[in-house]
Amino acid sequence: MREDSPRNRGMFNPKIIGFLCNWCGYAAADLAGNLRLNYPSNLRIIKVMCSGRIDPSHILEAFKKGADGVLIVGCHPGDCHYINGNYRAKMRIALLKKLLQEIGLEPERLRIDWASAGEGERFANIVREFFEEIRNLGPNPVKEECDE
Repeated sequence: MREDSPRNRGMFNPKIIGFLCNWCGYAAADLAGNLRLNYPSNLRIIKVMCSGRIDPSHILEAFKKGADGVLIVGCHPGDCHYINGNYRAKMRIALLKKLLQEIGLEPERLRIDWASAGEGERFANIVREFFEEIRNLGPNPVKEECDE
């Protein structure tokens, strides 16, 4: 049975890269851990100072290297520590989703969301929802074949 067949998707364990802003997203993840909230451990976190500093090439490289999904968690709109970084990130992600569709990758594999430093439960819920969405989509169809 193929790895990406519908019958095998329940066993599929997606690789998810998370770009988390230092001030809110990463702090929310830290709080979720301190509260011992359960969420899939498949999330590989990359801490960035601001969601607005994430270069689209890094997201594309993550997909190319085998990520099944990319999650960005930043400060709520209007609460960015760098004034408007999260608005820039939101615009970039909207454009990047269009590009993903053009190259044959479901735009749902890329998600941007918001969580403040005190929203550990919200962060855990975001990760759980995204994990299930990616599991339902199946493996990344455009990743490079590389040794793991």
